[in-house]
Amino acid sequence: MKQKEKIIRNLEKPIQKHRFIIQTLFALLCIWIGVEFYFFITYLQSGGASTYFSRPPGVDGFLPISSMMSFYVFISSGQIHHAHPAGMFIFLSIVLMSFIFGKSFCSWLCPVGFLSELIGDFGKKIFKKNLKLPKFLDYPLRSLKYLLLGFLLFSVFFLMTDIAVQAFLDSPYNLVSDVKMYYFFADLSQTALIIISVLFFLSIFIRGFWCRYLCPYGALLGALNFLSPIKIERNSGSCIDCSLCTKACPSYIKVEKVKTVWSDECTSCLSCVDACPVADTLQLNLLIPKKKKISKKYAAISVVSIFLVTTGFAMVTGNWDNKITKEKYIELHQQLNSLGHPTGTEAIKKFNEQTAENKRMYKRFIEEEKKKNKN
Repeated sequence: MKQKEKIIRNLEKPIQKHRFIIQTLFALLCIWIGVEFYFFITYLQSGGASTYFSRPPGVDGFLPISSMMSFYVFISSGQIHHAHPAGMFIFLSIVLMSFIFGKSFCSWLCPVGFLSELIGDFGKKIFKKNLKLPKFLDYPLRSLKYLLLGFLLFSVFFLMTDIAVQAFLDSPYNLVSDVKMYYFFADLSQTALIIISVLFFLSIFIRGFWCRYLCPYGALLGALNFLSPIKIERNSGSCIDCSLCTKACPSYIKVEKVKTVWSDECTSCLSCVDACPVADTLQLNLLIPKKKKISKKYAAISVVSIFLVTTGFAMVTGNWDNKITKEKYIELHQQLNSLGHPTGTEAIKKFNEQTAENKRMYKRFIEEEKKKNKN
């Protein structure tokens, strides 16, 4: 018993309290963005007759497909699309922190991940434990989020041409995709309500059900996680095989069995590191160019800083607010029900052909105008 107490005295201070505070602050920020956006919607609903409330750019962060496509255009052409630039910079910050600190966005900043944790903890408090699915169910279900991600990436980067991607970003649908998203959640269909209710119910019993099995964003970050040079490592020489690290892991990773945690499910929440009773046995390490311990507080500050510096850069350079006028928003709001987007591979192919034909027609028009001007 004395030896155990001595081991405990060697522990670093846990980081989970700080993680909870950071998660709470970002969740409150998202709620505030939602409130601001609600007032902006009421302005649009009045046709511009009521008091004007500016649109919060942060709402772009909830448009992952548009943000991903804008990021693709930025990488391929260096241009920042005018419609939802904040979303692109938020997406960029998430990619950067995933390259450096793994899937850290999921456990430190993501409001959906935070909500999922709270629901799971509520279930554990009521039923004393969370369910862990057997491997023959867990592995196939975990592949679902990669199938969803694969479909999205295939649609954007393979099915759609560069012209089609640009045309989609310029389309009226994308310009008001944030407004469309608002009405989707404000007036849920019966099907959507049933799906959300089922996900909520399952998350009570299976902690992080959405995140573990269905989130395509999490799948992308999980893949990027393998490229991160910072990993949790276990010193087998000082490990006492207490299994506390494995029991603490919300992703069910068998930390006690590995030297280095290489897992697409690791979210760098550091719960396992907090749980380890032996000093310097389980820690966050920079593996290259030279192995070096990363303190938990430094990791937490760095994750938040990556987000704040990236989004702050967008604000300072004038690339945070979109370039859509309030008059244009009012005009498109009145046409909202008639605005759609291509769905399915055949529709995307047709959209590609249509945009290519439109470009050819425009090119011919310009050439004809030039000829007229010469004559």
